[in-house]
Amino acid sequence: MKLPEEYINRMKRLLEPLGKDEFDKYIDTLNRDRFHGLRVNTLKLSTEDFLKISPFKLNPVPWAETGFYYNDAFPGRHPFYHAGLFYIQEPSAMYPGASLDVEEGDKVLDICAAPGGKSTQLAAKMQGRGILVSNDISEERVHALVKNLEMAGVTNCIITNESPENLAGNLPEYFDKILVDAPCSGEGMFRKDEYAIGSWEKFKNEHCRAMQDEILEYVHKMLKPGGKLIYSTCTFAPIENEETIKAFMEKHPEYTLLPLKKIAGIMPGLFGMEEVSRLWPQRVEGEGHFTALLQKGGEPKKSENEKKNTKSYEIIDGIPEEIKAFYKKNMTIDAPEGVYLRMGEGYYFLPCLPPDLDGLKVARVGLYLGQFKGKNFKPSHPFAMAQKAEHFKRTVSLKCDSTEIQKYLRGDTLVLQKDECEDGLLAVCAEGYVLGLGQNSGGVIKNMYPKGWRRQS
Repeated sequence: MKLPEEYINRMKRLLEPLGKDEFDKYIDTLNRDRFHGLRVNTLKLSTEDFLKISPFKLNPVPWAETGFYYNDAFPGRHPFYHAGLFYIQEPSAMYPGASLDVEEGDKVLDICAAPGGKSTQLAAKMQGRGILVSNDISEERVHALVKNLEMAGVTNCIITNESPENLAGNLPEYFDKILVDAPCSGEGMFRKDEYAIGSWEKFKNEHCRAMQDEILEYVHKMLKPGGKLIYSTCTFAPIENEETIKAFMEKHPEYTLLPLKKIAGIMPGLFGMEEVSRLWPQRVEGEGHFTALLQKGGEPKKSENEKKNTKSYEIIDGIPEEIKAFYKKNMTIDAPEGVYLRMGEGYYFLPCLPPDLDGLKVARVGLYLGQFKGKNFKPSHPFAMAQKAEHFKRTVSLKCDSTEIQKYLRGDTLVLQKDECEDGLLAVCAEGYVLGLGQNSGGVIKNMYPKGWRRQS
């Protein structure tokens, strides 16, 4: 791997205080195979239950309770991945989300969220309670964010495609917790992505620092007094890490740094900043990360910007009768209590009232339930992914190594024994975990797996 001379010289200076051979260890690490990780999605099942059925050999990631190292080459091809039982995530990247003490009922913002690793991690902690706003400024990246949150079965997430400035204008002091996985020069990506070095040479640290400062200013406006803020990057440059935090706190002295757990080789920050964490790749089994946890001074205020109706959606009083009828016909559970919304022909669900979203570009306002075709309600794939198999009156469970399950993921029609399952809507499962929906008629199952999700081979 050929590194820029400017980068080499800086890394030598940074690593020298850690030991005279520390830079050599770093270079040696870059020339070794990188570590791969996955994180169990506890919205679907417990970590203990996943370990009982895992098709992969796993070793725990020390700083992430639900994180594991794997050695298998392609876990994303396994049906359990398509059932949302786990998310593939670089081990170091699990640290910021694991370090933010999100609680059920919190209002949480992930402001640079795509492709969704940290958002799905926060959502699992929230267990469907409170509001999670997952935002990304890139319209292209938001598509991946939507898919990953839907696959994970997240029910309490609003997905926006906005600038931090526009979000701050709508949501002043709304959030209890905010995660900023800031756009950065990506020095921790050099081993993982061969194009990261070229990107580093193009954008440089100073360019990224300007974006980081701007994002933090808008995030400050959205965080409640008493709230907590995680700032993280996958770069090693102090100008984007310790110096960014120092400048922010000098401008906003109401913030204090909270200490982060240092385990399994995680080091404190540079320049005496002991509270923050540095995950150096030569010290930990991961690509590297910087993380700081800050708390805003003052007492939390009651948020008052929830709205019953907006220009973009209509709040429905109670549970729609048609939704109740659908549950009675097809589900073993009742429709959940919460907030039901209508946007165009689509119906959505949130556990509590959303904030004021007028004027914002919203990709999803909660769980997309489906839409009505005439008098019939057609459930969506995200609705299916948010359910457990036992919630459906009719299911068919396929073996993970079967040809039938591969046919389903490709969008093909399935044929069952005629009396194997009664006619009607059913959940198609991978050994008991929902993959999607189908419509059974006399043993022939019309495939309802969404076209954009289908495997090509």
